[in-house]
Order: sequence, then structure tokens, then C-alpha cells
Amino acid sequence: MGQDQTKQQIEKGLHLYQSNRTEKALQVWMRVLEKSADPAGRFRVLGCLITAHAEMGRYKDMLKFAVVQIDAARELEDPDYLTESYLNLARSNEKLCEFQKTISYCKTCLNMQGTAVSLQLNGQVSLSMGNAFLGLSIFQKALECFEKALRYAHNNDDKMLECRVCCSLGNFYAQIKDYEKALFFPCKAAELVNDYGKGWSLKYRAMSQYHMAVAYRKLGRLADAMDCCEESMKIALQHGDRPLQALCLLCFADIHRSRKDVQTAFPRYDSSMSIMTEIGNRLGLVQVLLGVTKCWMIQKELDKALESIEKAQELAEGLGNKLGLLKLHCLCERIYRTKGQQRELRDHVVKFHECVEEMELYCGMCGESIGEKNNQLQALPCSHFFHFKCLQTNGTRGCPNCRRLSVKPGYV
Repeated sequence: MGQDQTKQQIEKGLHLYQSNRTEKALQVWMRVLEKSADPAGRFRVLGCLITAHAEMGRYKDMLKFAVVQIDAARELEDPDYLTESYLNLARSNEKLCEFQKTISYCKTCLNMQGTAVSLQLNGQVSLSMGNAFLGLSIFQKALECFEKALRYAHNNDDKMLECRVCCSLGNFYAQIKDYEKALFFPCKAAELVNDYGKGWSLKYRAMSQYHMAVAYRKLGRLADAMDCCEESMKIALQHGDRPLQALCLLCFADIHRSRKDVQTAFPRYDSSMSIMTEIGNRLGLVQVLLGVTKCWMIQKELDKALESIEKAQELAEGLGNKLGLLKLHCLCERIYRTKGQQRELRDHVVKFHECVEEMELYCGMCGESIGEKNNQLQALPCSHFFHFKCLQTNGTRGCPNCRRLSVKPGYV
């Protein structure tokens, strides 16, 4: 298969894919991969296969094609191709919750850049790295990466990237419980879709609606949360987007739990867990198990709650997800307090505070916890964040956290 024929077949596959005939598109692209002698064409078709498998939640296949693409890039001896292939390798590992590997591959991308094409990928590299740091609950570095990605998006007038970063920022602020910003950023993403998204994939609309649903639920606006989640789920079902279906099912379950409708929540959690297991989203599984635990606690089935916690803890420790561990210690504390088991209670109180210290989840001005309840937060240029009211009250001539970190042991 020559260069022109390769190009025609790739375009045919893209047309089929955009018409939701995904399996047919995959067959066309696989034939190109088997028969084409054009190295650049093979590289491009591998990119199509990586994107398609990512959107279907077939993350192990996505990783497999990303590894093959690295070899194709080396054969082409072009730094732009190599940077793109390492970015795809980073994204594959991000989807499989291999966050340390993601960060390592993103750093490789940043180190090898130089040309204009490669520099345009910097925003996507920063976004992927930010998502990985967020998965590890390293909040300052995550925020730093998201802000870099946003700057690249603005500098390159890349509205799609801006939309994706806004969704990640919504997720970031939902995790540290600034629910005003958790809603603001996905609403901004939805505005971008409305203003610029006529030619975009519907996944961008679905993504913004899902993150809005999460924020609305946390704000207690359950009807709004349900509306947004239903719209997101409708698009996810139309496009066979299994990862988003799993997240929507989790959100539906959380909404029902917020309404104390545990009997409706449980089957939604089960369905979400089934898809999360199938696609390999272990971070999602931790979230599902947290929800299941809370349902058992509502029903006062404390031993069943502890069983769910044990499974979630094993996953969270394997991922290095410190925020998940903190939430689990908090739930254990409540359970053992109810059971009157003082030794276990003290153990989890100590571990809870260790997690808070490790993640720096406290305000450097008032010393109170961040992420314990809904609070307006404000980040300084160094990406350390504080209670907004503390910054207003005290002002700052620099970051107190950075000042503390610069004082070496024995200096004072």
C-alpha cells in the first residue's frame, strides 16, 4: 500500500469513526497498519487507533499502540513525531492510573522539544502531568501544571485544550472542596463548547456536563445535578463512551445517596464498578467504593462498610492516592467511634492527620484544614492555596508556605 492509498484509507476510517461506525473504522485502520509501507502514514494511523481506543476505554490496547508508535517515531527520526508518541504513552499510562509513569513520560516530552510543532504540544503535556499529580494528591504541582496548560491554550488560541483544562480544574476544586470554583470551571468549559464547538466532538459537551453535575451535587442542587448527568450519559451512550458512562453511573449513584435513597444508589454503584473494572480505572473504583461505604453507613451496616473500606484502601495505596486514603481514615474514625473501639479510633485519627500534613491540606495562615468543608480558596502565584478570607484579612507579602519550606533544619 503506497502513500496516496494509505492517506485515502486513513480518511475513510476517520469518516466511519465520525459516523459512529467505530468497529468498521478500526478494521480499516488495522488493514493500513498491516499493509502500508509509508512510515508517516503508519505513524498517523497509530494515532487514530490510540485516540479511538482511549475514547472506548480500551486503555490496555491504547497503551499497546502507543508503544508501537514510539518505534514508528524512532524510524522516522523526527523530534516532532517522537514528542507526540511520548505524549500518547503518557496519556495511556494516565488512563491506566500509572501516575508516576505518566509524569516521567511527560518530562521526557518537555526535555526533547525544540520545534514549533512540538512546542504546540506543551499544553497537552502539562494537562496530562497535572491530571497525574492530581491522581497522586500532589495539589500544588497539579495546579501549577493546569495553570501552565491554560496559558498555552490562551497563547495558541486552542479552545479545545482550554475546555479540557477547565474540566480538570473543576475536578481539582471539587476534590479540595471549593465548590464555587468546582462549578465555575466546567460552566466555562460548557460556554466554550457553545461558542466554538460546532465542529467539535460531542464528547466535549458531555465532559463539561458531567463535571457540572458533580459540582451541583456537592452544592446540594440535586435536580440540576441530575439534569446535567442525564445529558452527559445520553451522549456517552450514543458514542459508546464507556469511561464516561462509568463516571455518570457513579454520579447518579451519589445523587441518590445524597437523597438517602440507598436502594436506588446500590445498583448504580454496581454498574459503575463493573465498567471501571473492565476499563482499568482504579481511581474510579476507589470513588465507587467510598460511595458504597457511605451507603452501608446510612444503613448502619458497619461491618459491611469496613469491608468496602478495606478494598478501597488497597487500591488507593497501590495508586498512591493520598486523598482517597485520607477519606477512608475519616470514615474509619466515624465507624470506630460508633463501635466504641478506642484503639482503632486513635490509630485512624493519627493516620488522618499524617495525610493532612503530607498533602499540606491546611491553610498556612490560620492553620485550619482545607478540604474538610466547602470553602472559598485562593491560590498565590506559587500555586500554594489558602482560605480566601484569610488572604483578605491578613494580606500577604509572599507565600508563608514557601517561606517555611526555605528555612532549613537548624537554620533558626
